[in-house]
Amino acid sequence: MAKEKIVVGEDGIYDARKLGVPRMVILGFQHMFAMFGATVLVPLLTGLDMSTTLLMAGLGTLLFHLFTKFQVPAFLGSSFAFLGGYGTIAPMLEDGSPNKEMLPYACLGVACAGLVYLVLALVIKLVGINKVMKFFPPVVTGPIIIAIGLGLAPTAVSNCSTNWWLAFIALALVILFNVFGKGMVKIVPILLGIIGAYAVAGVVGNICGVEAFAIDFTAVKEAKWIGIPVVSQWNQTVFGGVHDSSKAITAIIAIMPIALATMMEHIGDISAISATCGKNFIADPGLHRSLLGDGLATTFSSLFGGPANTTYGENTGVLALSKVYDPRVVRIAAYFAIVFSFSPKFAALINSMPAAIVGGISFVLYGMISAIGVRNMVENKVDFSKPRNTIIAAVILVCALGLGSGVSFSIGSIHITLSALAIAAIAGIVLNAVFPGKDFNFSQENKEEAKA
Repeated sequence: MAKEKIVVGEDGIYDARKLGVPRMVILGFQHMFAMFGATVLVPLLTGLDMSTTLLMAGLGTLLFHLFTKFQVPAFLGSSFAFLGGYGTIAPMLEDGSPNKEMLPYACLGVACAGLVYLVLALVIKLVGINKVMKFFPPVVTGPIIIAIGLGLAPTAVSNCSTNWWLAFIALALVILFNVFGKGMVKIVPILLGIIGAYAVAGVVGNICGVEAFAIDFTAVKEAKWIGIPVVSQWNQTVFGGVHDSSKAITAIIAIMPIALATMMEHIGDISAISATCGKNFIADPGLHRSLLGDGLATTFSSLFGGPANTTYGENTGVLALSKVYDPRVVRIAAYFAIVFSFSPKFAALINSMPAAIVGGISFVLYGMISAIGVRNMVENKVDFSKPRNTIIAAVILVCALGLGSGVSFSIGSIHITLSALAIAAIAGIVLNAVFPGKDFNFSQENKEEAKA
């Protein structure tokens, strides 16, 4: 019997419809691995429940896909942009335990921030996407996408530095499988790289006794097989944990402005996914729909004790590497996240993965995101012989990469922190609006021409 071949189009993109269910399940599992490390880090830093975080990531992704007509292959995981808000309203206690009294108030503020997305979505729907996107041409979105990848790069290097040998093994395996692999091996290099590097760490560290490679399975042994997310504990949700109106108002005022920054990041992420897939998702199904899905997913998650959600660059990197853009694969990852949210033992197993492996994998993924930004500008023929375009790109990159943790300021009693990426986006938008010589008209036809 002849071996079944995986169909690849002339453009190098895999036809997911002919991959079959088993292969798509494996691809979905790969997407879940890609998002897991960053997603579970937010509850570790804020004190939110990890199982609830996984549950809301899965449900939020499905909600996003519903509002985007099941067309956009985006995964929604925990947003890092709101960490400052959680730290201000519900800082961890001195002994390192979660501030369970104040966390519901912080979640209320995040839930209200999610509603700000709906306002922008309504504006876009009323005035039209073409008028809004005049402020977001490729000369602005391209450098922002590049900055997203480069901004994540220090995290990858930091993780790698815990064990460069193990990081190199993970990186080498991903490259080996992706470049020289055949069939299914070629499109799941991340999953195979993780499994291979994890196996090496287990053999060299736990069996051969090399301490630098050893994996700590203590938390895995102690974790339960089945557990119920914190949504079952009503007093840890907004509905059961918010009683003081003064604290509630303070939290809302302190956290809602962060939405201005995350909406800029959202536009950059959707632009990156569009550039990766070669489809204009900002035009169809529309930026108003993606904003609506992201905002409602954030509000829904926060009301039930989960973190803010956001489209994940890690999964965009997976799309670029695997060349499988079918949204069903991402939804499979969401189903996995929901199922495993009820298994603390699985969460502990994934969390036991050495940071060096995560770093080695991220080395590829984060670089792919930046490469997508370059591709976005090349395909749209951004003319860098024009000083206006050079200056806009330069200011965006320096702001995004040079401002570190961002800029904090106070307006009365309200303390606001803008991330470096948000400042870069705002600077790019303003400069593009002020400088003469605009030569980009956003339309579906324009995108098709860029692809030709």
